[in-house]
Amino acid sequence: MRVELHHRLEGPEDAPVLMLSNSLGTTLEMWDSQAAALTEHFRLLRYDSRGHGRSPAPQGPYSIDALGRDVVGLLDGLGLERVSFCGLSLGGMVGQWLAINAPERVDRLALCSTSAHMPPASQWHERAAAVRGQGMAAITDGAIERWFTPGFTERAPEVVEPVRRMLLSIEPEGYAASCEAIAAHDLRGQHPAIQAPTLIIVGGEDPSTPPEHAKYLASQIQGARIVELQAARHLLNIEHPERVARELTDHLTGGA
Repeated sequence: MRVELHHRLEGPEDAPVLMLSNSLGTTLEMWDSQAAALTEHFRLLRYDSRGHGRSPAPQGPYSIDALGRDVVGLLDGLGLERVSFCGLSLGGMVGQWLAINAPERVDRLALCSTSAHMPPASQWHERAAAVRGQGMAAITDGAIERWFTPGFTERAPEVVEPVRRMLLSIEPEGYAASCEAIAAHDLRGQHPAIQAPTLIIVGGEDPSTPPEHAKYLASQIQGARIVELQAARHLLNIEHPERVARELTDHLTGGA
């Protein structure tokens, strides 16, 4: 069953729409550091994935297919036939699904810190069990370590701590069920169907979706371009906000 997603529209009403999709364990606020720059060119559509933020958290497991259909439902409800789409991590998995299964809805695509497949499934089921049994605090320290380089965590605690609080605010069932979606995620072999011009951004030190994952995606998507950010882990848009905003703007405007 499709979920009615909490969402926010901002920016010029006559500008092309850019949809931003959040990562596992975050909310639409994860894009705050890009919002001002992007609204100079786009009408932004941000949303909380099911199980996150102010969107409902039905009992799991979830699937990438279900998360993708949530997005299609939101676009239909808003009367938006075609948008550009940028997703990070789990959001990038949804972006891949959308560009493969509903190509007519995607103008340009940006995939950040994401993968076609993230084995072993056991690690995701273990993490789901941990948060169902012990709450979000059970996985928070490990997530922050994966999300940011040590140097950034040390020099920018005022940026990292709100992200930690964001993660702790996530409904455990929503997080766990989303882990189960990632456990089953495998779009390998389907990426040649993607027609949208695609940018792939990856952190050079990302332990979750390392550069090898980005290179695989680029090898499968015709014309895709990779940007690798040094001194960046998983939440590279927060660690390098200006660079990510610039790369997204250049790609999503077609360099205009």
